[in-house]
Amino acid sequence: MKKKILIIDDDEQARKMMRLTINPFTYDLEEAATGLEGLEKVAQGNPDLILLDINMPGISGLEVCRKLREQGFRTPIIMLTAESDVIDKVVGLEVGADDYVTKPFNMHELLARIGAHLRHEDRPTTKSASDNEQRDFEGLSLNTSSRQVWIDGQEVSVTVIEFDLLTLLSSKPNHVFSRHDILEKVWGYTVELETRTIDAHVYRLRKKLGDDAEEPKYIHSIPGIGYRFSAKD
Repeated sequence: MKKKILIIDDDEQARKMMRLTINPFTYDLEEAATGLEGLEKVAQGNPDLILLDINMPGISGLEVCRKLREQGFRTPIIMLTAESDVIDKVVGLEVGADDYVTKPFNMHELLARIGAHLRHEDRPTTKSASDNEQRDFEGLSLNTSSRQVWIDGQEVSVTVIEFDLLTLLSSKPNHVFSRHDILEKVWGYTVELETRTIDAHVYRLRKKLGDDAEEPKYIHSIPGIGYRFSAKD
């Protein structure tokens, strides 16, 4: 069955370009010209991936993203941003977007990101018997089979990418994972993304874990390299 992609963008030319580039034999495409129409189409059809423009009249893309995450939709969302929208990129990732591309974007890059996110969603959610399903650290536990996370015994809701990021980092405590390693193993990309994508997801994950970026208990930044996980068993 073909995956369904929903394009939410008030720019007809941008929608046309994506419509002509995204292979209709590979994906089913739907379009919405406003944020409100996009919300309605998500509710009606629950697409497999959403391409969401940030700057739209009425309900902005940021508000659409926020509403979808509040309603429990975990569909991958790739934000479409203008080159100058640095603040909007950061906010978009913080409110729940999985990724972003900058307009005018290279369509081959966009297709690569679409494919990576859809492959990520298709990954098995259970692990082999040899995997360490339960990991317990001081104040933090996670189960790689049920994909659950607990802080001080209370379950924490995390996204697919946030869980995979935590799973990767905690698989080798005190090991420094480079940004390239994180992109390849969590996002499935073999090409570099803008640094802010990883940083924003780490920021969101830290907030959910109650981790202080200035004095982190779990996720430590290694300037110029990447991140490492550190916690007592």
